[in-house]
Amino acid sequence: VKMAVSELRDSKEMDQLVGSRGLVVVHFHAPWSQPCQQMGEAIEELARENQTVRFVKIEAENFPEICLKYEVVAVPTFIFLKGGMAVDRVDGAHVPELAKKTAAHSQTLAPPTSLAQPVPAAKEDLNIRLKGLVNSAPCLLFMKGTPQEPRCGFSRQMVSLLSEMGAEFSSFNILADEEVRQGLKTFFNWPTYPQLYIKGELVGGLDIVKEMKESGELEEMLPKAKSLDVRLKELTHKAPIMLFMKGNPEQPRCGFSRTMCTLLHENKIQFDSFDILQDEEVRQGLKKYSNWPTYPQLYAKGELIGGLDIIKELKESGELLSSLGVE
Repeated sequence: VKMAVSELRDSKEMDQLVGSRGLVVVHFHAPWSQPCQQMGEAIEELARENQTVRFVKIEAENFPEICLKYEVVAVPTFIFLKGGMAVDRVDGAHVPELAKKTAAHSQTLAPPTSLAQPVPAAKEDLNIRLKGLVNSAPCLLFMKGTPQEPRCGFSRQMVSLLSEMGAEFSSFNILADEEVRQGLKTFFNWPTYPQLYIKGELVGGLDIVKEMKESGELEEMLPKAKSLDVRLKELTHKAPIMLFMKGNPEQPRCGFSRTMCTLLHENKIQFDSFDILQDEEVRQGLKKYSNWPTYPQLYAKGELIGGLDIIKELKESGELLSSLGVE
């Protein structure tokens, strides 16, 4: 069986990839890196789901010239190649961002019969996208890099400041999207990064945010991060029956999760779900919170019922519905 993700062995293979017409996603990794190992599992799944996209991995430390060319300074990093050019990137272990960008770029591939030059997006379309982006989270930081791996000193200082204040914020890596990087400067008339937005409104850059912190004004505006235990309690109580799984009921990402969904559907049990592949903090935290090391996990009214084996046993004994509090 051919592996879904192939390993690059020499620079000639990289040259061939750059010259190919389709979308190629290159995973720069290191065998000693735990985040790389986690992302390796994710891209295997993405490769199986996106047959038109080629996924390859390259051991970064063995190819310093290629890393320099694509500005790879940390692992994991993902470079999107299309039409002989690097068109996008994801820095760090961010499965949702990687999946989203893979889907977006694979959908924009031109059909074989059309070799016309791509038409640039209209300015109005970009403005709509920017407006949607700044409103995509209550508190959003546009920065160079990610909170885990800032790529400039100002972004690092901003992340430290927000973290010290216990702020709950999302981030957008402007190095991974040149269109957003340039468009945001014009759209909001602010030429530098990082930029902080709260409820869709520009607060300012690092200097202004520092001043607002000193005056006490920022404290009142910032949404506060919940502790992990509070967040897990809210999630497990989100619906009367909650399934924490890999993927979602429409697209399960492992056999155990698929079997659990099938079992619940066959018994006409209504449930909500949470994809633990989308949130590493929840994935690891819930194991300790529930003292249950594997997934899927099924909860009823916030209480852990068990994993797949226990749910199967309850079904066979006729106790499943009563255990879940379902009539």
